[in-house]
Amino acid sequence: MSQPRSLPQLATWLGVAAAVALSSSALWAVSSTESRAAVGADAPACATEDAVLTVEEQRIGQPLVEGGESAAAQFLRAAGFEEAVAQFGTDLCAAPDLAAAEELVVRHGEALWELALARAQGEREIGTIDRYDDRPLYWARLHMTRAVRQWAAPVELSVVQRNALVQLLDHASRGLTTIDWSEAPADAKRVMISGFDTYSLDQSLRNSNPSGATALQLDGRTLETDAGPVVVQSVVLPVNWTDFDEGIVEDAFGQVLGTGEDRADLIMTISQTGRGRMDIEQWAANARGGSPDNNRNMLFGPISRPSHWPQPFDSPEWIETTLPYEAMIAAGTGPWPVVLNDGICEWPSGTFPSPSAVRCQDDPSEGSRAASGPGGSYLSNESMYRSNRLRIGMQAWDVPGGHLHISALVYPEDPAVLTGPEFEADRRAVVDQTIALVAAAGAAAP
Repeated sequence: MSQPRSLPQLATWLGVAAAVALSSSALWAVSSTESRAAVGADAPACATEDAVLTVEEQRIGQPLVEGGESAAAQFLRAAGFEEAVAQFGTDLCAAPDLAAAEELVVRHGEALWELALARAQGEREIGTIDRYDDRPLYWARLHMTRAVRQWAAPVELSVVQRNALVQLLDHASRGLTTIDWSEAPADAKRVMISGFDTYSLDQSLRNSNPSGATALQLDGRTLETDAGPVVVQSVVLPVNWTDFDEGIVEDAFGQVLGTGEDRADLIMTISQTGRGRMDIEQWAANARGGSPDNNRNMLFGPISRPSHWPQPFDSPEWIETTLPYEAMIAAGTGPWPVVLNDGICEWPSGTFPSPSAVRCQDDPSEGSRAASGPGGSYLSNESMYRSNRLRIGMQAWDVPGGHLHISALVYPEDPAVLTGPEFEADRRAVVDQTIALVAAAGAAAP
């Protein structure tokens, strides 16, 4: 999820900052009104009509093209996930109290993650859609979080308690609660990766994200390399500024950066970039650029600091990759070229926030203020920055870390079509090359 860098765009971001609070509150006012219009035909029997839904959850009933069937419903049916979603709704409606609801959202969240892994990795042959498809997990999760927001609980719930249930479900269905190296061979390198949800859904509801598909292909797998086995644990991150502010990146990677038996040998965040490119980002920038997330929220400025994880005393403006990029490039993977991607935009020392002072060049200058990294200033850059700022804060100096941007996909010409042979072959090629790069990085890790 990278962005092109330009001086006019950076100047525009400065103006966006002042309007963020107003635009966000206006968005939620509209969202609240829209969410009261209908519960949804596929909602559980215990759903209320006055729940406030997120923008993502409101997309559940939208079709790919006007007059068509809901895209979410098509993805659930194509993957064979309808029963899992329906059972969650049934069990939630039967929950007698908050403690029972807490147990079941974690259990069902983990079960959805495991179901998605089993389908992706060929352990369960369910559904008709390609097993490399990441989209059914996204839409199934949204059905389940919507059900929690709409749940007519038999006991009074505060906003905090309901939001906590949503977060427990969300984290469990993303792989955050099942990170486990216990079955890894003693001589294996341990690699922790993250992918991302689909995004840009206001452009098309059929968007896929090959980084999320890679995470599903790799979680729990052992990759055989000339340097020995590489065992991978993975999570899928949301495309939402709010979740990042709440510390989801740190919650994921903090589990494998401490000393002890759960420590990783390498961490890597992965996301999608432009077509035909595989970029190892040289720098992560302490900057947010203002582009809207999946809930249409926009933020501008430095990256927030979660209070519940160790952080450097001062957040650095720039963090350089420590991935073994030379080995990754030399691995000769294909079909796309692999490069170390440099090039940043900065405010030279003492010039922030002057729009006319922003300069773009290969590397940061001393004392500069970050405007964007080689991979932009969106959530992909932020995933690299947060995971590696945490790595520094936890003094995991011996654990290499960085970010890999992978090629975007080419979709079927007919906008009403979910998938097709050429699209599936293209995504498989991107994902398989990404897997090869993860193996190469893991093999080269100290």
